[in-house]
Amino acid sequence: MRLENLGAKVHHNLNAGKLVEYALKREGAELTDTGALSINTGKYTGRSPSDRFIVDSPSVHDKINWGKVNVPIKEEVFDKLYHKITSYLKEKEVYVFDGFVGADQNYRMPIRVVNEFAYQNLFAQQLFIKPQVGELDNFQPEFTVVAAPGCIANPEIDGTNSEAYIIIHFEKKVVIIGGTKYCGEIKKSLFSVMNYILPFKGVMPMHCSANVGQNGDTALFFGLSGTGKTTLSADKDRMLIGDDEHGWSDHGVFNFEGGCYAKCIKLSAESEPQIWKAIKFGTVLENIVLDDAGIPDYDSDQFTENTRAGYPVSYIDNALESGIGGNPSTIVFLTADATGVLPPIAKLTKEQAMYHFMAGYTSKLAGTERGIVEPTATFSTCFGAPFMPLSPQTYAELLGNKIDMHDVNVYLVNTGWSGGGYGVGNRMKLRYTRAMVNSAIEGKLNHVPYELDPIFNLNIPMECPEVPSEVLNPKNVWKDIAEYNKAAQKLARDFVENFKKFSNVAEEIILAGPRI
Repeated sequence: MRLENLGAKVHHNLNAGKLVEYALKREGAELTDTGALSINTGKYTGRSPSDRFIVDSPSVHDKINWGKVNVPIKEEVFDKLYHKITSYLKEKEVYVFDGFVGADQNYRMPIRVVNEFAYQNLFAQQLFIKPQVGELDNFQPEFTVVAAPGCIANPEIDGTNSEAYIIIHFEKKVVIIGGTKYCGEIKKSLFSVMNYILPFKGVMPMHCSANVGQNGDTALFFGLSGTGKTTLSADKDRMLIGDDEHGWSDHGVFNFEGGCYAKCIKLSAESEPQIWKAIKFGTVLENIVLDDAGIPDYDSDQFTENTRAGYPVSYIDNALESGIGGNPSTIVFLTADATGVLPPIAKLTKEQAMYHFMAGYTSKLAGTERGIVEPTATFSTCFGAPFMPLSPQTYAELLGNKIDMHDVNVYLVNTGWSGGGYGVGNRMKLRYTRAMVNSAIEGKLNHVPYELDPIFNLNIPMECPEVPSEVLNPKNVWKDIAEYNKAAQKLARDFVENFKKFSNVAEEIILAGPRI
């Protein structure tokens, strides 16, 4: 896809100032009191999973884990929509970003992002890796994303489920996105691409955040949107590698991106100072309510609970500029348990780690997907099923091998509810979760006594610095033990039932799960 053929006028790798100027003049964007660009994405305020497809072409047919997540679409449907979207853009001014995904030069992928709107191109510029001087000489993108929100589909004619569509074509190395203004579709489509490509190179792609301590100790935080990846990895005492997408090679961990995409609901300077300070000129805010003075109301969910801020990782004070860390010594699986029965922290064996990685239990939080208005229990394989084109076993085996190879400590951390389920109990206090995570990373939980949860088959620490001991075992903070047991047994059955969908899983991994 040649630059000169993209639109009536092509703006190539504009600086942030120019993109902000166009967004303000032409796209209804506003500036906040700190200079961030605020936009509204309209109908689509989150990802639209039912509108995402993968072209079922010969080279990928036997490799993709087809199903409800990876939905096949015919080549001719893609071709028709590709022609429609490129014809639509030929009459427009378009914005093009050329850059990279992947901080490690050995696995870096050159990308091109073509946008109808300046604000989406600014988002791409801030979220992906910007080219350095000379890197655009003879630049050839390996994958191209074309995003034209105004080019809507007609389901009856175009073969889609709605007006929106996100279609990945691995053979042609193109993603087309239409009908939705939500910036996250651009980001996650390229994440899906990396998740397909890298395992064939022996690299584990991960939906996780990562940071590194002063002694070079790397930690990973897995979890779905809203479980705390961004918040917990933004630690003033540790350097941030990245907040969402990484690869793990034989040499260590590397960020796929050059930016962060943080949830903003209930954001405050006190609870999340690093994210608060990152919202300034160049940051793209999605669906935030502003007052007449341009001051954001982060407590408002008028448009959605899934309010977002996209900004360069360099906006975090102690970000690691290289985006590369060593092999991790600690892994944290984050879950927001809406039933309130999982322990706030538990130490996992390798087999338990593989089990919970494949299960990927959490609760979908309001706003992260269209139609989700309150926490809903879900199992999302690899803590990122919507973005994993290959079989779950492929990713789990990579994880198990790397845990063995590098002697990694793995913990399951519940950032969800305590003392009862959603509507009865309370969300786990952030300061307790931070204390538990810090203790795990610093090795303070390696030599404390543990007790076995007989239902979930999890080892729970009986003490943890800066955390009341009674909080560590969830049944201690429920008023009605019978109700706790009932809720715990139901969730355990859900785990066991969910795991039946996996075939050819080693017995020791199955036995590492809950017991009913």
